[in-house]
Amino acid sequence: MPDATATVCAFLRAALADAGRPVPVVSRIPSVRHPEFVRVERVGGVRQTPVSDRPRLDIHAWSETESAAHDLAALCRALLGDLPGVRDGVTVYRVSEVGGPMWLPDDQTSSPRYAFAVEIHMRGRAL
Repeated sequence: MPDATATVCAFLRAALADAGRPVPVVSRIPSVRHPEFVRVERVGGVRQTPVSDRPRLDIHAWSETESAAHDLAALCRALLGDLPGVRDGVTVYRVSEVGGPMWLPDDQTSSPRYAFAVEIHMRGRAL
């Protein structure tokens, strides 16, 4: 199965830049943090069929204020609606929200953060 985290990171990175909000989109929290960034983390999911995967991803948006973190998460949430299609050779069938945006201040730094969860139904590819 394709790497859902890498697929979504690449998509969001480009889509945010196109929307005039170029922020780092990463799979791991960087040791040197940018004041504003997005993290995509696979937290589970199941194989949908023998040839498709349905990973669950948490999307976290950090920013300098609660309002800015909310707006960044809301933008990511909206942009993910455009994910279905072929992305870098990976076929994405649909995106389903499984947990709406929630205020989730960073437990290590108390930095403003919002998070939400999605499931991405995507087609596998030959290994």
